[in-house]
Amino acid sequence: MAANDNNPDIPEAAKRALAEAAERKKKQEKANKDKKPAPKEILGRDGPDPVRFGDWEKDGIISDF
Repeated sequence: MAANDNNPDIPEAAKRALAEAAERKKKQEKANKDKKPAPKEILGRDGPDPVRFGDWEKDGIISDF
């Protein structure tokens, strides 16, 4: 853990939660490092993937599917 170890204002449960979150972040970073990038779409839209948040987004309008 970081500087939160010696801070008496932070409850023990919060310290444990921060430690668990840090461990999950490490695992996620390792998984992302090992992950292959998505193939480039041919003749697709410009810009970010319109379904990146689980919704379809186009021109600022979002719709669920």
